[in-house]
Amino acid sequence: MQQVVGIKFHSNKKIYYFNPMDIEFNEGDGVIVETARGIEFGIVATPNKFIDESEIVKPLKDVMRKATEKDYKQNEENLEKKKWAYKVCLEKIQEHNLPMKLVDADYTFDRSKAIFSFTSENRVDFRELVKDLAIVLKSRIELRQIYERDDIKMRGALAPCGRVCCCHSHLADFEKVTIKMAKVQGLSLNPQKISGICGKLMCCLKYENDYYVETLKEMPKVGASVTTNDGDGIVSSVDLLHKTIKAKVSNEDGAIVVREYNIADVKCETCYNEIDDSDDNDNDSIEE
Repeated sequence: MQQVVGIKFHSNKKIYYFNPMDIEFNEGDGVIVETARGIEFGIVATPNKFIDESEIVKPLKDVMRKATEKDYKQNEENLEKKKWAYKVCLEKIQEHNLPMKLVDADYTFDRSKAIFSFTSENRVDFRELVKDLAIVLKSRIELRQIYERDDIKMRGALAPCGRVCCCHSHLADFEKVTIKMAKVQGLSLNPQKISGICGKLMCCLKYENDYYVETLKEMPKVGASVTTNDGDGIVSSVDLLHKTIKAKVSNEDGAIVVREYNIADVKCETCYNEIDDSDDNDNDSIEE
């Protein structure tokens, strides 16, 4: 077992584990740590706890110190200074007429490095831009090309449901979503209806997928012959949420009518659905 403390950075929802170095932390405490980007200011999201070493991405970095009043002040200054850096970079991009959209600007805690994130449909030659930024900002410059979904995750947007996009509000990482999930849930395969603002399949398709997969195995196929309390019938539709089916059966007069049945009241020997995993990656037309 390893003692760790969970730390978040800025608006990122992901929690990173660090070695607390025998320092006792409370949720909300400010900390100074060293990351792959450099020295960073973070906020404790998970106080000291012991976890299995299999849950740790090694090597586990140490917390440098608990943030002091001076550190809090510098962090506030950095947040203001990055607004200026963003403005400067935007002006330089326009001067060089570069085909790129600036998404975010950030500083490491010690301001030794300025980090700019951007999106672009093509490869961008930003060597002259880096030179200009280094002269004005007087720090090392790092330009990171990100994808549209990363842009939405960082800045946020309203999803088709009217709520803030899941990736921005609470998801720590992007999870795999496939077209098969939409098929299983009986949704339209129109890309405009199942894609998010980023153009990729909506993250929420995964939330209830396990329920639909398991329930579908209990349901007879549309068109299958079933035995009901009213005799033999043909399945015309299924309702996975309510676990009911509609079947065409004959009434007392011999006329064909459609009636609804709970799946517990229906018998079907060999007509149940089988989930085929062979098309688990059939999302290329929308996802990629």
